[in-house]
Amino acid sequence: MPGHGMHKKVQKPKNLKTAMRNLLFYCKKEVGIILFALVMAALGAVLTIAGPNQISKITDYIYDGIAGGITEEAVVRDIRKQIQSGQIDVMEYLPEGTNPSRISMEDLNFSDIDSELAESIVENIRMSDEFQETYKDQGIDMQGISRVAIFLLILYLISALCSFSQHFIMGTVTQKISRRMRKDIDEKINRLPLKYFSMNSFGDVLSRVTNDVDTIGQTLSNSLASIVSAAAQFIGCLVMMFTTNWIMGTTTVLTTIIGLILMVLIMKHSQRYFVDRQRSLGELNGYIEEMYAGHDVIRISGAEKGVKERFAKLNEDVKNANYKSQFLSGLMQPLMNFVGNLGYVAVCIVGALLVLHGDITFGVITAFLIYVRLFEQPLKQISQGMTNIQSAAAASERVFEFLDEEELEDESGKTAVIADVRGEVEFSHVKFAYPSAPEKEIIHDFSVHVKPGQKVAIVGPTGAGKTTLVNLLMRFFEITGGTIRIDGMDIRTIARETLHRQFGMVLQDTWLFEGTVRENLLYNNKNVSEKTMTDACKACGIHSFIKALPQGYDTVLTDNTTISAGQKQLMTIARAMIQNSPMLILDEATSSVDTRTELLTQKAMDQLTQKRTSFVIAHRLSTIKNADIILVMRDGDIVEQGNHEELLAQGGFYAELYTSQFEQQA
Repeated sequence: MPGHGMHKKVQKPKNLKTAMRNLLFYCKKEVGIILFALVMAALGAVLTIAGPNQISKITDYIYDGIAGGITEEAVVRDIRKQIQSGQIDVMEYLPEGTNPSRISMEDLNFSDIDSELAESIVENIRMSDEFQETYKDQGIDMQGISRVAIFLLILYLISALCSFSQHFIMGTVTQKISRRMRKDIDEKINRLPLKYFSMNSFGDVLSRVTNDVDTIGQTLSNSLASIVSAAAQFIGCLVMMFTTNWIMGTTTVLTTIIGLILMVLIMKHSQRYFVDRQRSLGELNGYIEEMYAGHDVIRISGAEKGVKERFAKLNEDVKNANYKSQFLSGLMQPLMNFVGNLGYVAVCIVGALLVLHGDITFGVITAFLIYVRLFEQPLKQISQGMTNIQSAAAASERVFEFLDEEELEDESGKTAVIADVRGEVEFSHVKFAYPSAPEKEIIHDFSVHVKPGQKVAIVGPTGAGKTTLVNLLMRFFEITGGTIRIDGMDIRTIARETLHRQFGMVLQDTWLFEGTVRENLLYNNKNVSEKTMTDACKACGIHSFIKALPQGYDTVLTDNTTISAGQKQLMTIARAMIQNSPMLILDEATSSVDTRTELLTQKAMDQLTQKRTSFVIAHRLSTIKNADIILVMRDGDIVEQGNHEELLAQGGFYAELYTSQFEQQA
């Protein structure tokens, strides 16, 4: 729907510390390399922080060159060289009243420029006409600037290398972790009991495999390193600012605190409007979906006016919530820009005053202008990073909750195999209750003996236990009492995988994947001849239909391929024929097709069940008239048992069901 998903609500974990500890333990193999990457991130940030201090030196070189010629440091250095080389006669520049005969070279120690005599000599040299003539054309100290520029270049190259190393390492490591996590989830799915999927939606499981794992990977790859580098940058900025000049450092921090206070106040007030927006948007989406689903009923009932009025009200609620939330959140960026500019202005004013008093040089102001920008960035990055960390913790909590789910028992020690399966099945006093409700017994005391090759139909009202009975036979659930035997062997002594290979299944919900018709028919069946495949399709009456497709058996089935529900069902029956298992389960395979297709499907199923022990769960009783045994179930018990004619003659529950269906069809 329009607007859906515009604002993603951050999912918070129940226990942040536990979730992050579990994630850290899961990544224990990669902890060393991750820590190295984080050190690289911090080092890159620290090296970046050192830049403004060097830029201030360049600024001072330029300023001194423009304002007063060559810098004091360069003058002293040049004078010392000229004195040492003999180009300048020191005796000519001695202060008044100094006796030259009493002056020794030790008194003219220019390595200690702070001495009173040396300072007087330097000042006399600088004020001399010869000095003014020599240095009048020398302004900016390009050598000094070059030295600083080269140092800065090396500094930023190392910083870039550290940053690149961090991104490369974290990108590689997190992809490996995500791949391992998806692999573990996939393997876990095959070890979970069916009860888990009956209590959790497939969409929820899919979300853990895709969204949650991706969230964890993105956070580890980006947010974790960003938080570390931002923290290093934040601390580094504080240290450098207060080391350089505590007055300007305090000015920068105070302006930033003002921005943070305003930001927190706005977020506090805007949060409830975001909640209102999500709530009202959910109501609107739900109402639209509901009304579209019942569009025909609404038109027939003439309820369009009421629907429009209700929609208008919900739409207005969404508009108001959106307006208020977007207005307040829209203030954030201009506000932060204002605070940033305020910081620049404050630094310039305070810095100018300090320069006038001779407390700092002009270059310090330049450095602090850069520090203002560098100081604000980490706060935003840390805030966003912590939000992402919360999302990752919630995602990891869901992933590890799934990985910690109770599994099916390990059956690697079960090696029993049914040789030459005949298909004799015996249920003996079987009882069953779902693990989630052990006190509520679904199957009470079920017993039946099925001979090899017999066709067994299981009928009864919804909730009678028909599908549960088949699930017990396949060991999707474990019985709580009694035994189930195949050819005299207790199925609990057989590994599930071995047991499942003895059955072919055709379900009410047909399953075809995106692939060729051939791949769908031969799914997980190897060494099947072309003749076997086409014979199965001919027996099901779909060979001509398949040949009429653009590429025949090699036609790729997609969502755009037009195939009816009946044709899909016949393809699944053909797949079961090709599988050629000794026993068969048909779960309401004709419930969703029309009468003509039902006849084709029924004919195909009759051929499929020949010489196979088969269990048919049927809703339409007309499809199981030829069953050898019909088990009539009600409330978890077999209330009647026999073939079609025998049960009709009894005039009991089966006869009532059959008569009611016949009357409905009539």
